[in-house]
Amino acid sequence: MKKITILCLHLGYGGIEVAISNLANMLIDNYDVEIVSNYNIYGKPFYKLDDRIKIKYLYNGGPNKKEFKSALKKLNIFKVIKEGFKSIKILYLKKKLMINYIKECDSDLIISTRVEITELLNKYYKGNGILISQEHAHHNNNQKYIDRVLKSLTNIDYFMPVSRKLTKFYEKKVKGKTKVLYSPLCVDYIPEKESKKENKNIVSIGRLSHEKGFLDLIDVFSLINKEDSECILHIIGDGEEKTKIEEKINELNLKDNVILYGYKDKEFIREKLNDMSLYLMTSYEESFGLVLLEAAAFGIPAIAFSSAEGATEIIKDDVSGYIINNRNKEEMKEKALELLNDKQKLALFGHEARLNAEDYSYDSVKEKWLSIINDILN
Repeated sequence: MKKITILCLHLGYGGIEVAISNLANMLIDNYDVEIVSNYNIYGKPFYKLDDRIKIKYLYNGGPNKKEFKSALKKLNIFKVIKEGFKSIKILYLKKKLMINYIKECDSDLIISTRVEITELLNKYYKGNGILISQEHAHHNNNQKYIDRVLKSLTNIDYFMPVSRKLTKFYEKKVKGKTKVLYSPLCVDYIPEKESKKENKNIVSIGRLSHEKGFLDLIDVFSLINKEDSECILHIIGDGEEKTKIEEKINELNLKDNVILYGYKDKEFIREKLNDMSLYLMTSYEESFGLVLLEAAAFGIPAIAFSSAEGATEIIKDDVSGYIINNRNKEEMKEKALELLNDKQKLALFGHEARLNAEDYSYDSVKEKWLSIINDILN
């Protein structure tokens, strides 16, 4: 049985990690699958993996950014120095241990899931295996980042962006031996029935970090709440901006209408989605927007800012949701209230969203992946 290795940063919470877990689970019946992770942050994978999948952690722990920031905030000079040296050590080991693994890797196929790992694979791998670089990030027209990606591919056999738009973009730019292929993602659960959408529950899921735009989401919801106090916003996720988000919720007197759940497992998220009516996305950037598909599987329409370019591949504007240009908060508010107050339109948009999600079903995408890998290895 041929061996496939997937190289990643960690196996914690996030869209990339969902994609890695799904891919490994899809391949395990046909291949010997190993996941090699830079960090062991949570002690075990956040998402369920088949017991046959081998997991190798290169560093037992993760970045100490939170501890370093805390020391800076408290002006604890001794701890700042201590955490600073620790941070340098962790970053050194992150790179060194991955290089050591790459040099010794004997797999038939190696898949990198981040550009910084691809750079190391491109430079240090000297074996005979086939190399794939997946691209989960959107370039956002950042030429420096685009150039970095292209430079990392000189010895890579296949470059696989996770959206069709990104694939089309890079097809025109990638030179040399590297072939560009679309890397399909999947929604791994489609319930038998759609959410009934009988309430005014709004949901948003993701890491509470700047690029996800949750502070702007609170602004949008504040506008919604002023016109309809029955609406409730449910936010599932955690991250470095949690305190700022909590402060804004209190500042705008929204604590009775906004619920922060923190990190939750898939079972909890599925249970909540079953009771939601609308999804709002205010991200500054998204390469694909897997959470939109997860919501769509429950028949939940979505509204997103166009800055989340990946969302435009999932949401059919004025069919299964709305795409809002120029991060216009007032317009997002108007469209949200329009759907929530028109049950017939909400149901119609939700059904269209679900039909789209079915195209990304686990079994459908598994079949595509097995065909891709079989063609590559043979």
